[in-house]
Order: sequence, then C-alpha cells, then structure tokens
Amino acid sequence: MRFLVVHNYYQRPGGEDVVFESETALLEAHGHEVIRYTATNDDVRKYGSAAMACRTIWNPATVSSIRETIRKARPDLMHVHNAFPLLSPSIYSGAASEGIPVVQTLHNFRLLCPKATFYRDQHVCEDCLGTRTYWPAIVHACYRQSRAATALTALMLTTHSALGTWHHRVSRYIAISEFSKGKFVDAGWPAGKIAVKPNFLLADPGVGTTGGGYALFVGRLSEEKGLATLLEAINRMPQPLHLKIAGDGPLRPSSGNGQACVEWLGHQSREAVVDLMRRAALLVVPSEWYETGVLTIVEAFSVGLPVIASRLGTMAEMVSDGDTGLLFTPGDPQNLSDTIQWALSHPDDMREMARRARLQFERKHSAAASYRTLIQVYSDAMSEAGRHAQ
Repeated sequence: MRFLVVHNYYQRPGGEDVVFESETALLEAHGHEVIRYTATNDDVRKYGSAAMACRTIWNPATVSSIRETIRKARPDLMHVHNAFPLLSPSIYSGAASEGIPVVQTLHNFRLLCPKATFYRDQHVCEDCLGTRTYWPAIVHACYRQSRAATALTALMLTTHSALGTWHHRVSRYIAISEFSKGKFVDAGWPAGKIAVKPNFLLADPGVGTTGGGYALFVGRLSEEKGLATLLEAINRMPQPLHLKIAGDGPLRPSSGNGQACVEWLGHQSREAVVDLMRRAALLVVPSEWYETGVLTIVEAFSVGLPVIASRLGTMAEMVSDGDTGLLFTPGDPQNLSDTIQWALSHPDDMREMARRARLQFERKHSAAASYRTLIQVYSDAMSEAGRHAQ
C-alpha cells in the first residue's frame, strides 16, 4: 500500500519528530511506499504576522499542494502527525476533496488546549477543556506568553470546530495512551474514532546491566518536567545518590548547583541516552504536567530499567506501581526521596520490576506491536471511507 505521511517539524526537535521518522521507516520496512510531506517551523520567520495568522487558520497554498501531491501519488491514506502552524488543518479538507481517508495522531493536547499541555502557572490546568472560545487561555496568555499568539491559536481551533474539521474530515485518531484518549472523549470527541497506540522504538537496544549505581533524568530542563522536585528529593536523601541529568533547557545552571552528587550532562543523542539507561540503576520521571507519549519511559523499559514516575496522567498508566516501577506524588520531594530510598534498599524487588518492564516493552512498545496496531487503524479508516463512498 501507499501512504502519504504529513508532519510539521518543530524548531526544537522532540518526541513527535522521532515518532514521525520511526513510523515512516517502520512502514517502509514492511514494504509499503511512503510519501513524506513536511514543513519546518524554521520557516516561520519568512512570514509577517498577518501572513502567519492566515496560514495558521487556513493555508490555501498547502491545500493546493496537498491535492496535487495526492493526484500524482494516489496514496491509499493520509496520516498527519502535526499540522501546526504552517500546514494548518486545511490539509484535511484537501485530502477530503481528493477522496482519501485521513488518520491524525494526537501527540499532544493542541486540539483541546492552545498551549497543548494543560499546564500553566506551575500547575495542571483544564480551564479550556470542552470550551468553544478558549477564553481562559487568552486571558492567561498561555501560548508563548502572548495573548495575540494565544488568540490566533484559539481562533484556529474555534474555526475548525465550527467547520466540523475534527469530526468530519478525519476518519480515525491515534491517541498515545488511554489517559490521553479520555481527555478527548471528555471534550466530546467520539470514542469510537480514537484508537490507542503507544509510542514505540524502531530498533530494540536489548537489556542492559543496570549496574552503574546512579539515577538518571532525561528530558528538557524546564519547570513542568519536575526537575526542582527531583533535585530537592536528592538533597533530602539520607545517603548521597549520584544523579545524572541528560538534557538542556532554561533550568540548566551556568555552573555547579552546589550538589556534588549531581552531574549535568547537557543534551545527549538518543544513542547516548540509551547507553546511559543501560547502566543506570533507575530512571526518574518527575513531570508535573500531563505527559503524553513519554518516549524516555519506553526507552527505559526496552533496556529493562525500572522507572520512578509521577502518579499523574500517562505516566501513571505506563508505569504500574510495584510492577514495572514505582509512582510518587507529583511535586512532593519528600515522597520522591522516600520512594527512591525504598528502591535502593530493595534490590531484589527492583530486579524483578526491571524484568517486567522489559516484558512490557515487548508486549506494547516494540516495532512489531506498533505495526500491528497501526495497520489495523489504517484498515479501519480505509474501510469506513469505502462505505461512505458507496
């Protein structure tokens, strides 16, 4: 089969970009032809504010281009990962005009929350969930700390809700977790159109040794990731624990932070991150917002590394407390410190959790498991489109 796969790359590479590239490679590995249709946010600077506003809401150039691409390639289906902001949701109408079904992956909460995170002012916020105007987000300048930018995003969402784009132009949605799906259902989206397909790894790195004697944090060094909670938890440990922090962002100190046991590694490649995981004792994911895919947890499970994560959102779904890792109260450094201490003092239990984490990876996050689910979603979308065409 032939698939048109669409993605608007971000300026700062992230998990969505990785999933787009891995999933297209997965399809090709199974003999399918993939036509990639992409844009990059590096091009945003080419447009003035008025032109950018128009493109975000409705991009006629993209509509024409996507229709021409479909006419030439004749794909069986179009799969969109991210259309914001350059491609715009108008691409769905372009596909509909050419009579091909559309699948959309819900990598984040952009279609429910202008900021896409359900997080503001250091706490989870669902004020816009189920609204029509997204006025709370505009008042709080949630997107890029700008009321104008937030209003533009809200207008895009409101316009396409009114046009029925989300409900009538997309055949199937893919949510990364049951938790994520639940938020869309809460907002009135039809549950039957949303399949759940967890994130996956294209290549299996194999089980590691987990004997390095250190805890590991991987991610952007920003407020919502819970780094301050983790550092305070380490500071409260009765015995020093070596913590390695892989990532970059606004919270990275310009020099040492006074904790000799903390090692700031900066940005690391995916290969280097997996190597760190193979030798770590545990991975800590202390995020204080609704993480969606959490590729770092998938990577940890792939090498048999148990995870300590916040009891929040998708993290609490991926990490089964006492089975594949441990959960703690988000934002509570003492509870996190106690949880880490328990893990270090129960090595046999942690080894068993590591074994079960690896089994979880094989069952839910392997390339084989992901391909089966993806093709089933495609098949359902194409079958529905065929019924409507009759």
